[in-house]
Amino acid sequence: MEKNKFTERAKETMNIRKTLSQIGFRVKKEKGQHFLQDEGVLQAILDHADVRAGDTVLEIGPGLGVLTEGLAAAGQVIAVETDPELCTYLRRRFADRGNVQIVHRDILKYNLEELPARKVKVVANLPYYISTPILMHLIGRVQRFSLILIMLQKELAERITAVPGTKKYGSLSIAVQFYTSAGIVAHVPKTSFYPAPEVDSAIVRLRVLDRPPVRVPDPEGFFRIVRAAFSQRRKTLRNALIGSRLFSKERLDAAFDMTEIAPTRRAETLSMEEFARLSAFLL
Repeated sequence: MEKNKFTERAKETMNIRKTLSQIGFRVKKEKGQHFLQDEGVLQAILDHADVRAGDTVLEIGPGLGVLTEGLAAAGQVIAVETDPELCTYLRRRFADRGNVQIVHRDILKYNLEELPARKVKVVANLPYYISTPILMHLIGRVQRFSLILIMLQKELAERITAVPGTKKYGSLSIAVQFYTSAGIVAHVPKTSFYPAPEVDSAIVRLRVLDRPPVRVPDPEGFFRIVRAAFSQRRKTLRNALIGSRLFSKERLDAAFDMTEIAPTRRAETLSMEEFARLSAFLL
């Protein structure tokens, strides 16, 4: 069997409505359940995940297990699903697969230090209402991973991959790009799901960096400054930081002078390197 390709067994469940009817499952829209039914998009996820023999994959939100089949063609899969009915179905479906473990748990309560491998690939199709908390949960243990391939609401995907000088660039962009090389690898229309959500999606590939792109002796302090700077986007950098009450006006003015960063600039114009220079002086 060619690695990371859909099996006939997987294709049988591509008719989402039919499969849901067969197992008697009622979609819970309040939990953000939208099942990916586009084989082309599913194959794109497999291609970008590039799972190989010896890889361990943490799959978040396996749903009906169609993607799980492809991931398990080459690697070990730990599939974390919060819906008890889906877990029951998945355990039945993969009962004969020794390389697939189904875990019934909220991923936000899953101790990522329990993962059996040192470097794990994450593949996730997340409910939109909880995407950011899950993303930051993963970023908080990012050194456990080599790759995070994640399906997100298009607007959120654009925020985390944004560059300085754009409206969508913000503290979340810096938080993600401090630890990973982030890029959108595919756009996914709402029609790729059943039931269809109200917005389009995008697949984001986060390649975990060996070290951050800037040297920051105090990461927590660095991120406090970044968050404060973006907390009032319409204000100048100086006024936003004064409003945060993290530093005195005198200390801020000295920092702007020493780093040659104009206090009249707005946070969205500063590169990560400039934030690092500013924090090095202030902390």
